[in-house]
Amino acid sequence: MPRLPPLAVLLAVLALVPLLCCAAGAALLPGDQGAGYLAALLSYGAVSLSFFGAVHWGLALAGGRGTARRLLLGGLPALAGWVALLSAAPLGPGVALGLLLAGFLATVLAETRAWRRGALGRGYLVLRWVWSGIALAALAVVTLVHAAGLHLRF
Repeated sequence: MPRLPPLAVLLAVLALVPLLCCAAGAALLPGDQGAGYLAALLSYGAVSLSFFGAVHWGLALAGGRGTARRLLLGGLPALAGWVALLSAAPLGPGVALGLLLAGFLATVLAETRAWRRGALGRGYLVLRWVWSGIALAALAVVTLVHAAGLHLRF
């Protein structure tokens, strides 16, 4: 089983920094300051979700088994992120955050199923669960803070 390149692990860790900074700002800062971080969090979450789908899009186009599944797993996260962004203004940030939470969870669960079928390496799946777990926790905290009406306006 091939190991993940150290640079891939480093970049994955670094990719959490903007997400965590935006989540902290959205949860802790009052008024417009917090709202700006919330908008940035929603945008970065949608981009990150699209990135995780793109991994599978690339694998599907490179060939192999499960191409139709991989194409779906490649495209649906980007669509979920886009819908989350579109929903923020008319429906509120709570809906957008909920859609991102659902998108990250559904993607990592689908990847777990793909791993069980032998379509993904264990190292990738471990990295994805760690990244997703941290992202899900950060999004959940911001969602709870927003639901409690603390500091957040959009």
